[in-house]
Amino acid sequence: MQIMKRCLAFLLAGIMTCGMVTTVQAQDSVHIDLNKALEIALSESPSMRIADRNVQIKQVYKKEQIVSLFPDVSIASNYNRTLLKQTMSMDMGGQTMNIKVGRDNTYSVGANLSLPIVSFPLWSSLKLSSMDIDMALESARSSKIELVNQVKQAYYTYLLAKQSHEVLQASYDNLEASNQLVTQSFEQGLVSEFEKLRSDVALQNQRPTVSSAAKAVKLAAMRLKVVLGMDVNEPVIFDGQLSDYEQTVLNATMPSDQELQLAYNSALRQMDIGIEQLEQSKKVVRGASLPMLALAGAFQYSGMGDDGGTFTNYPYSYVALSLQIPIVGWAATHYKLKQSDLNIQNLKDQRLDLERNLRLGVQSYLNDMQQAIEDIASDSETMRQAQKAYDIAQKQYEVGMNTWLDLRTTELALTTTQLTYCQDIFNYLTAKANLDATLGNE
Repeated sequence: MQIMKRCLAFLLAGIMTCGMVTTVQAQDSVHIDLNKALEIALSESPSMRIADRNVQIKQVYKKEQIVSLFPDVSIASNYNRTLLKQTMSMDMGGQTMNIKVGRDNTYSVGANLSLPIVSFPLWSSLKLSSMDIDMALESARSSKIELVNQVKQAYYTYLLAKQSHEVLQASYDNLEASNQLVTQSFEQGLVSEFEKLRSDVALQNQRPTVSSAAKAVKLAAMRLKVVLGMDVNEPVIFDGQLSDYEQTVLNATMPSDQELQLAYNSALRQMDIGIEQLEQSKKVVRGASLPMLALAGAFQYSGMGDDGGTFTNYPYSYVALSLQIPIVGWAATHYKLKQSDLNIQNLKDQRLDLERNLRLGVQSYLNDMQQAIEDIASDSETMRQAQKAYDIAQKQYEVGMNTWLDLRTTELALTTTQLTYCQDIFNYLTAKANLDATLGNE
């Protein structure tokens, strides 16, 4: 009785220990699905932080230019020590008199004021700065769209590598099971040595393929961690299977023509902003050749005196309007405007060429999606038939109704259809992700 109690206590302790180990392992590994991966990437990716800082830089630069519209007040002070006074000669009744002019010490303290009243280049530059902010915001949006696409592509690649490894591992397990049957049959004298050798060779040839697939899974997981901005050694379990998306793909409908517009494509929008910036730059060039009016003012307090003597103080102030009218600058302005026009035409042609290529890409992605949907509908049924054929062939081989070659042929057909099925789903998902990125869908 005591021995049974000790065994029971030992068993309970073992179960508790296993539970603790399982809990620790579960805490060490973090489960991440696609939505969580996107959330991590958008918050941890260095590219997104850089894009946000670029927006802040443009916003601060605009504020710097706005400050130029406010009065600029400065305080200046000056002190002079006269080492050798200037001498003036005067003719006084036929006699020359030399007079030294100035004081030993001279100082001045004053405040200066300047304010632009009419400045076309400054106003146009402020508008250009606003466009720079719009460009930075669109660039940040482009970085976000590109990052989301990269995460999806990396995640789908990982799922493809993982499920391909599972298919190849299952194929290896089937080969191993059939090899055991062949070995048993050979030992009983039911099959020839040639058939056993052929089974052994097929099993050995499958091992490197399974090993390479396992390494591909690890590499895909590391690449996904890099895209997410994570440490490649961080213990993470990425959830999901490509087969989870089968019904999503089969129930998918092709986007309408209205949904395929490129109005939100980030590259085109950045080019549009670039064209607007060039147009605004022309206004800056024109503004530099227009009159400018500025207000200036100053108040100074100066004094002078000799060593040991009394200082004489003099206050001084003024207010002035300054009008500057360029006269000869129109010639250079004309050529600068001509250059701007040529640059605008080049950018418009580049936009047209880009739009045509983007539309071609959209059509290519649609074709890939449509083809993937058709292939999945066909290959899913083919996969079920291949599985049924393999099960029948396996039973027949066990009872001696067919050869190992027949069993191997059905097993290869099953593995091929399973891998093709995974590839079909992967093709649809990647094409859909590329289409969303091209259309500018966030």
